[in-house]
Amino acid sequence: MRVCLASTSPARLMLLQQFGIRPLTLAPDVDEDAVIASVEAAEGRTLAPDEHVLLLARRKAAEVAARLADDIPGFDGIVIGGDSMFELDGVVLGKPHTPENAQARWHAMRGRTGVLHSGHAVVRLSPGSAPREADAVAAASVTFAADVTDAEIDAYVETGEPLKVAGAFTIDSLGGAFIERIEGDPSTVVGMSVSTLRRLIRDLGVEWTDLWHTDDPSLGGAEVDDPGLS
Repeated sequence: MRVCLASTSPARLMLLQQFGIRPLTLAPDVDEDAVIASVEAAEGRTLAPDEHVLLLARRKAAEVAARLADDIPGFDGIVIGGDSMFELDGVVLGKPHTPENAQARWHAMRGRTGVLHSGHAVVRLSPGSAPREADAVAAASVTFAADVTDAEIDAYVETGEPLKVAGAFTIDSLGGAFIERIEGDPSTVVGMSVSTLRRLIRDLGVEWTDLWHTDDPSLGGAEVDDPGLS
């Protein structure tokens, strides 16, 4: 059973590798801002965070699945799409991109609790059959330590790590020391809820254990070049 990750996020790739899966990775050709703007204009409202991440996860998985079906007609497996965003006091905080934004985010977040929303879409591709999809949103609350100092924030921002990740933090690298508590599936905060993925994959008639590559000690994946969640 083959697996394609419709993302170039190293965090998502590493997560799947840690759970015994060695996916092909393809960057989805999706203009995220245009997709959201189009749907919000059509519906005359602002999408809630869970709707936002689910819409983008579905579009990413669908675009990559369609390409695979055209380029590799014999592809028998699943395509996984994901999207994440962090919400604090009802305000969505995406990737900060600049040191100034990252510093401001951390000054606002320390001692506070926010919610990381993660959208998941899984498409089952099988030769001779129509694609089938299962999708869901997972959320986890993240509480930041109240005693994080200005000097620690400055040092963290200088590493560049928080600039290109949703919410300006990680839990699986340098930022993890500044997080006091997580409620929910911790892998949600990394980029995908593995427990949610397992359920969706089983809904499509595939056993999670069929995706394991336990005979491959390297569990290596394709190279990626996007250092953050997308």
